[in-house]
Amino acid sequence: MMSLFSAESITFETPIAMLMACHDRVRQYAELTLKLAQYLIKEGVDSKAQDAAASILRYFDVAAPLHHEDEDLDLFPLLSHYGDAELQTLIASVSAEHETLALLWQDIRSYLIPLAAGHGEILPLALAQEFARLYPAHADLEEARIYPSAEKLLDAPTLAAMGQRMAERRAHSPAEDEVL
Repeated sequence: MMSLFSAESITFETPIAMLMACHDRVRQYAELTLKLAQYLIKEGVDSKAQDAAASILRYFDVAAPLHHEDEDLDLFPLLSHYGDAELQTLIASVSAEHETLALLWQDIRSYLIPLAAGHGEILPLALAQEFARLYPAHADLEEARIYPSAEKLLDAPTLAAMGQRMAERRAHSPAEDEVL
């Protein structure tokens, strides 16, 4: 039997694989945030820094909120309904982290907007380090402790309906290229 987590075909028909692919992009852009902060210290603001800031903004302004909605509106309620008390507690904790990450993102964003426009000068290294540490750690926890429960607790029709809702959410997204 093929696992739901197979990377062979990542589409909305495989919503857990889609969520994991989003985590890969989260890790990529969180690391880019740290690299940008380090780059600015050495090189200052130039077109490369502006492009990096714009890319990070696009991803975390569009795709990351959609991903959190996928989890908070679809996956987590389903797993909480079918899961045991331990899973429910873990989901509540991880869901609350979404708020913490959103606030951290707003701090980072306040530096990236002027950088992308060529007006900013810095992205505090400590802030970028925190972002580059917390976002991937959050994704790792979800993948290790929550996503495997989907394969155990949710049947194919439930996952298909969830994938359809994820696709519909993105159909209304302003940036088609940043929907993962």
